[in-house]
Amino acid sequence: MQNSTTSSPAPTAGNWASIGVLGLIWGGTFMVVAVALRGYGPLTVACARTTLGALALLGLRAALQRPWPALTPRLLKYLALIGVLNTALPFALLSWGQQYVPSAFAGISMAALPLFVLPLAHVFSDEALSTRRLIGVIVGFTGALVLIGPGVLHIGSGWEPLGQLACLAAAVSYAIASIMTRRCPPIDPIVLAALTLAVGSAVLIPAMLLVEGIPGRAAPLQMGAIVFLGLFPTALAALLRVTVIRSAGSVFMTLVNYQVPLWSVLCGALILSETLPLRFFAALALILCGLAISQWASLTRLWSRAPA
Repeated sequence: MQNSTTSSPAPTAGNWASIGVLGLIWGGTFMVVAVALRGYGPLTVACARTTLGALALLGLRAALQRPWPALTPRLLKYLALIGVLNTALPFALLSWGQQYVPSAFAGISMAALPLFVLPLAHVFSDEALSTRRLIGVIVGFTGALVLIGPGVLHIGSGWEPLGQLACLAAAVSYAIASIMTRRCPPIDPIVLAALTLAVGSAVLIPAMLLVEGIPGRAAPLQMGAIVFLGLFPTALAALLRVTVIRSAGSVFMTLVNYQVPLWSVLCGALILSETLPLRFFAALALILCGLAISQWASLTRLWSRAPA
């Protein structure tokens, strides 16, 4: 089967800015999900954020008058699989898993995503597994482990082990969806993000109604959390994610995942006045080092193009 993208990923300054924004957005997502779960069930949270995100991007597509693609059988297959693997399944798994595990574990499961993407991209996409990339991913993941601290990887009791497996399964689902997004036939990124969210919504709505029923009103804080999740970590993030993967590659996109726990801790310090642990600075150094190792060639090209 031929790859839909044959050129080597060449990250631009815009790609680097996008992963910075995504790291910041997703760094606070687990906290917002935890707030939403106080008023709604996990499937309702997953369904609401996906549906709101789909409506927002479909509205943006209409406003910008982006044309609909020719829905060939091959494109429909990709849209269906990406929609399930990148929205419906991982959103549901993470929402359910966060009922039984600390948000730190959910964060570290996302930081492990590059370890799944790297071999998949080597075998099924156009991004070869190099020694430098592998070393960079391992160093970055080590930094995420240092930041989270000891104890988060312990095997819990009761429902906690299943919650941990759910979070890891979500990471695997995201990894497969990332490769499929890279290989998807040519399509406008706004349309691709909108349609895959619509697929996820179509899957989650009947599941929510069957398991949890029609959601009622909750406290304003929980309702606000749902709206935030739909617009920012879902709609905006889906658009940025698709754009980065299509232009710079799925391996480059994984640089976001190291930042998620980093931004989570930093936001806690800046917004909630929490004390930054000393390991934050060691983790920051490792994560930046891993990023530089894995993306040294693209960083060198970027700096060489920068104005003096």
